[in-house]
Amino acid sequence: MASPTPRHPKARSRRVVRLTDLAGRWGFMSPAAVLLVATLAYPIFYTIRISFSELDLSTFSPGEWVGWDNYIDVLRDDRFWNALRVTGVYLALALPLQMVLGFGIAFLVNAEWRGRGAVRALFLIPMVVAPIVAGGVWRMMLDPLWGLANALIGLVGLGPIDWLGDPAWAMATIVIVDTWRWTPFVTLIATAALLALPGDVFEAAEIDGANWWTKFWFITLPLLVPVIAATFIVRWLGAVKMFDIALAATNGGPGRATNVINLFIYEEAFRSLNFAGAAAMAVIVLVGTMLLTAVFLRGSRMLEERH
Repeated sequence: MASPTPRHPKARSRRVVRLTDLAGRWGFMSPAAVLLVATLAYPIFYTIRISFSELDLSTFSPGEWVGWDNYIDVLRDDRFWNALRVTGVYLALALPLQMVLGFGIAFLVNAEWRGRGAVRALFLIPMVVAPIVAGGVWRMMLDPLWGLANALIGLVGLGPIDWLGDPAWAMATIVIVDTWRWTPFVTLIATAALLALPGDVFEAAEIDGANWWTKFWFITLPLLVPVIAATFIVRWLGAVKMFDIALAATNGGPGRATNVINLFIYEEAFRSLNFAGAAAMAVIVLVGTMLLTAVFLRGSRMLEERH
């Protein structure tokens, strides 16, 4: 009877190397994983548990199990759907504007001209200003009686605008303030991406006689597609959580014109003490955000494969 063929030493060595590499990776990841579970997993599961129960305010713990009742009440609440609609309008206006401005400004500050270093530094200021402070300052600037914005447009003969009292202008105000704050973030990422583009490709295009528009449309833009998609997803995740600017600038008003979903959840939980209903809303928003993010990631992957 023939004896079994021993494994090749090189194959055994490669397997040991792979296992060692895998163990090393998990070893480096484990502290972050433990921290993530401690800070995120417990609050998420606690919120889910509350959403299926009646919260006992005396002990602040889940009480009687009510099943899907909280979710049914939320889905029947017109205010919840209005908050989702307001959030959708805000996202549809703010995200494209921030992406276009961010990448456009990145092209400008990357061009060779005197003083661009100072301009780059100034663009970082909105990112380091606290959102509540930014909202309060903009609220003073847009005051219909003595605000700076109306004083400036009055110099060209335009009448005063009720930036915070008119529903249409109130949403525009939220978009302007949020764009002022987050466009530098997009510009920062776009600038780094532009600096990382391969210079030899552009030199070859210039030798072939390509002009600026040809290089931009056929070289720069295709190379930036993965970065643009990734930046959009990052900004999308941040924009969905928008709360502080709306709270400081308009407090959801006038009426409910700027009452974005996170502000509405906050009001239901901490002003109306409807913690169970607010938890159900938070879970619905979380699931919806995860699904849309998965769609965006899939689209981003398809764009990367195409380019």
